[in-house]
Amino acid sequence: MNEIGKILIIIGLLIAALGALLWLGFGKSWLGRLPGDIHYSKGDFHFYFPMATCLILSILLTLILWLLRK
Repeated sequence: MNEIGKILIIIGLLIAALGALLWLGFGKSWLGRLPGDIHYSKGDFHFYFPMATCLILSILLTLILWLLRK
């Protein structure tokens, strides 16, 4: 149980740090506007799916969790 508590604290701190960076404006110009992000609008209909952004965030989180496991 002690290991789970440590992992939860680390994940919480990482999420808080990421939230603080986004709140301060880091990534505002490029996050969600990468090539590969899908944006379609026609009239009143708007569809947006940040596929490239999701892939990059997934790779970063995978690397961080892999490093924490070692």
